[in-house]
Amino acid sequence: MSEDLTQDAFLGGRLALWQPKQGYRAGVDPVLLAASVAARAGQSVLDMGCGAGAAALCLGRRVPGLELHGLELQPDYARLAERNSSENGLPLTLHEGDIAAMPAALKARRFDHVITNPPYFDRARGTAARDAGRETALGHADLTGWLEACARRLAPKGWLTLICRAERVPELLSGLPGYLGSVQLRPILPRAGRAAQLVLMRARHGGRAPFALHAGLVMHDGAAHERDAESYTPEVRAVLRDAAPLPFPED
Repeated sequence: MSEDLTQDAFLGGRLALWQPKQGYRAGVDPVLLAASVAARAGQSVLDMGCGAGAAALCLGRRVPGLELHGLELQPDYARLAERNSSENGLPLTLHEGDIAAMPAALKARRFDHVITNPPYFDRARGTAARDAGRETALGHADLTGWLEACARRLAPKGWLTLICRAERVPELLSGLPGYLGSVQLRPILPRAGRAAQLVLMRARHGGRAPFALHAGLVMHDGAAHERDAESYTPEVRAVLRDAAPLPFPED
């Protein structure tokens, strides 16, 4: 194993991903994102800002027969995504470039699903990412630009699905292009009774259904962490360990 990398198990060992020891490392966020995408065999999926490929490859492991693509700005992460794709036997077409200036081959495509785990920090408030990889990941797009770039890659009736920090929900809703509708939000709570820290959101190209705010997904049992053991709720444990889907309530 490279001194600069670790190989980590996802989905109960169904997927093994190489990641940098330092810098951005995938945790539960891309797994939850992948589990919430209602993709079917034969459909096309683009992961915008795919990093080492965690979300796209988790989705590909759960739903066989997808056409997977990823856009990544940083060459080191793009190479890791290609390596992870190859070693896990899950074809993933990598497009290397900036989300605000995509390769021509990608700009010519439209997809049934676009998924993304956008960089969380807010440059407008002077908040930098905690590591250089995360800082670089945003490229030349702010969050509104990121959403617009994602939406432009959607086919008619296609779905944009993302996971993001809860405090950025106002920006997410105001930054969505007007041709995306049927917006749904699902808060993610660390424990019952706690404030949401993350949200899952999806919107449909040309969707007309009213906005829906769903009940929150609770990550951990109990009011507090009381013992040195895993405390995920059964629904979350099934997603993380058994590659179970995490459908939006209206699916």
